[in-house]
Amino acid sequence: MLKGIARYFHFDELGTNYRTECLAGLTTFVSMVYILFVNPNVMSASGMDKGAAFTATALATALGCFLMGVIANYPIALSTSLGMNAFFAYSVCIGMHVPWQTALAGTLIASLIFLVLTAFKIREVIIDAIPSDLKSAIAGGIGLFIAFLGLNQGGLIVADKSTLVTLGSFHVGSTWLTIFGLFVAVVLMSARVPAAIFISMVATTILGMCTHLIALPSHIVAGIPSIKPVFLAGVSHIGEINSVQLWIVVFTFLLVTFFDTTGTLVGLAKQAGLIRDNKIPRIGRALGADSLTTVGGSLLGASPMGAFVESSAGIAVGGRSGFTAIITGILFILGTFFSPLLGVITDQVTAPALIIIGILMANSLKDIHWDKFEIAAPSFIIVLGMPLSYSISDGIALGFVIYPISMLAAKRGKDVHPLMYILAVVFVIFFWLLNN
Repeated sequence: MLKGIARYFHFDELGTNYRTECLAGLTTFVSMVYILFVNPNVMSASGMDKGAAFTATALATALGCFLMGVIANYPIALSTSLGMNAFFAYSVCIGMHVPWQTALAGTLIASLIFLVLTAFKIREVIIDAIPSDLKSAIAGGIGLFIAFLGLNQGGLIVADKSTLVTLGSFHVGSTWLTIFGLFVAVVLMSARVPAAIFISMVATTILGMCTHLIALPSHIVAGIPSIKPVFLAGVSHIGEINSVQLWIVVFTFLLVTFFDTTGTLVGLAKQAGLIRDNKIPRIGRALGADSLTTVGGSLLGASPMGAFVESSAGIAVGGRSGFTAIITGILFILGTFFSPLLGVITDQVTAPALIIIGILMANSLKDIHWDKFEIAAPSFIIVLGMPLSYSISDGIALGFVIYPISMLAAKRGKDVHPLMYILAVVFVIFFWLLNN
């Protein structure tokens, strides 16, 4: 049986094994488990039951991981998008006074449109139309973005009214916990120690508990909250999507999810070495799994789903097949039983991993033709735009608007795929609608 599973996931072809895949799945899980706690907190601001949101998040994430692992054989986990859950709760529900059930209906409609676009291979055509330089910029930009997330979550970089960002306080114990984890990770990575990122996480967790910077769990097992309050809640409210304002919300859900998850898939595929001749093998299956997950997640009661950048942690320790994603999915299901124990995985534990992963993903920047300004300009805007706008999709949008302009100015307009012109116009309209 084990040999059959290994053949199904092409272990020999991908140069991997059970030990590596299980360790990669565990590492990805540890890196992204915070979503189990962060997403319910954000979604509860909309009036949604926090316990139900917790269970919906876990089940939707597990569903996404299983679909991606089985259908596409990619080591990529899917979960609720942090940017979109904030838009859902604060902009739509609180800012526009839309009931969360109606917002879920909007998510469901956007997910169904998303599935149709995938079925007709429109997403696949768009990915193939993106030039290799911009694909490299997307991967590198995601690296800077998640490194910035790590620096911020670990307390090394904080917000500042005068300079926007500044160094955090070194008089805070939790900041030194991040520094310790980063030191361990850098030393082990430099020494080529296998599973260096995972080892640094374990060491940081142990030190945090020993120094009381991380609280010991009061108990290990807890009951699973009921999903009933949010399950299928959006289905009966679809008829309430009946105004221009709400259709703009649906369009925003669709467009941001489309490019957020597409950009993440491209970046992670680049990191895993899966791209060949500017094409990603089995991309149609990956996009299909992703689209089915968005529909399934909305039915379960979760905010918009997408590929998770923290999957790069598992890829960094050797994950290459869908078995990595399946292990992550299983752990998310088990995580619903052991929620008190998962509380020891704090921001200071995951922050060093995110910074190291950012360094690894920045490697793709070397593939950009920096000596050609018409290529360098949109690539740089993508790379810089992601961390500064705090959004993968916004960074992509800015670069995609600049790209055809710079190419036309360089008299290379014929080298631009027609879809790139269309996308530039779509993003200009998107920015206009978003700011009105």
